[in-house]
Amino acid sequence: MASEEINEDYPVEIHEYLSTFENSIGAVDEMLKTMMSVSRNELLQKLDPLEQAKVDLVSAYTLNSMFWVYLATQGVNPKEHPVKQELERIRVYMNRVKEITDKKKAGKLDRGAASRFVKNALWEPKPKNASKVANKGKCKN
Repeated sequence: MASEEINEDYPVEIHEYLSTFENSIGAVDEMLKTMMSVSRNELLQKLDPLEQAKVDLVSAYTLNSMFWVYLATQGVNPKEHPVKQELERIRVYMNRVKEITDKKKAGKLDRGAASRFVKNALWEPKPKNASKVANKGKCKN
């Protein structure tokens, strides 16, 4: 009978979507509880500055995304709300951090090794005398 009450409150077609949404909200709640159980200063002390920036950006993006969802549930168009500009601003900073991370991962050029490689790979002509001596030895056979 409880399922009949639920079916009267909303269309049956969206029951599965709402159930999945409820499970997702529960998972987010558990993650937030886990994050909030550790003090921010304690967490950031263990990280290098780039990792600290990542944590701050992900936290800000998550909170603003949750506010976006809240606005949508309240009937407000989030695309016309300042939260959209805030999310875009955070995305710009996330891209900057990604560029810095990619630069750190990129290989460094060892100029000495590169010059030796190029020098050894280039063709060098043999001295004229050495080739004539080699050719004379071949003709005698």
